[in-house]
Amino acid sequence: MTTRREFLIRTGALAAGTMMFPSCTVTGLKEENLGIQLYTFREEMNADPLGTLKNIADIGIKQIESARSQKGHYYGLTAQEMKSACTHLGMTLRSGHVHLDGDFDQTMNEAVESGQEYLICSTMPTEGQTADNYKRVAEAFNEAGERCKTLNLKFGYHNHAYEFESENGQVLYDVLLDNCEPDLVHMELDLGWVIVAGKDPRDYFERYEGRFPLWHLKDMNMSKKESTEFGKGGLEIPKMLSLKKQAGVQYIFIEQEEYASTPLKSMKHNMEYLLTL
Repeated sequence: MTTRREFLIRTGALAAGTMMFPSCTVTGLKEENLGIQLYTFREEMNADPLGTLKNIADIGIKQIESARSQKGHYYGLTAQEMKSACTHLGMTLRSGHVHLDGDFDQTMNEAVESGQEYLICSTMPTEGQTADNYKRVAEAFNEAGERCKTLNLKFGYHNHAYEFESENGQVLYDVLLDNCEPDLVHMELDLGWVIVAGKDPRDYFERYEGRFPLWHLKDMNMSKKESTEFGKGGLEIPKMLSLKKQAGVQYIFIEQEEYASTPLKSMKHNMEYLLTL
């Protein structure tokens, strides 16, 4: 477990040194726009958030997206402590995965205190794979977007694979997009789950140009339907990165849920892969 004193000493040493990836660009993606979804390091963050953030910073990550955990939105840290830790490491807490539930007011207040820009609903808040339900969800998302906007936050939604199921020929994710106000609901497209669902992200970039300011960049083992290291799965990563402008992407968060060895080794592999492009 990393104490606060040890953390400050280590981050001071980091500032005096150099990062593993000092100033890379990835097919036009600047280093400062590349981040990680902390669910990738879920066990490590719950056990030692400060030490884990230090390890993440060491491999050149600049943007952080948190995820709701058993210890809250910031892994046992307060919103201010999370903000300070990232700042000391040269990173920005940019976004967070949350639930749209009865505690949403508190969630928004924490986000304001943390200084983050985005609040992303991580799962469909109601059950029911019907177009009517997705229209109702879109109304709830628009309302949440309005509430966030008054606090200078941006609300959004992160997909899985089930949103791409159809009812009477209508793809439910399309129903959601068609009924969400673009200036109130900012879509975080998980490219891995899109291809698992049998869809092509390029189709969405063409039909809903500029609607996806956030991405989850996730390669997928298509036979196992689970995530894998970059270059080992079915996602055409170089092609996807060439379409960033059309998609409207601002920040790309790497996410991986299964690993060949450890999360840190997988992330080092992924960063090295990106540098080869």
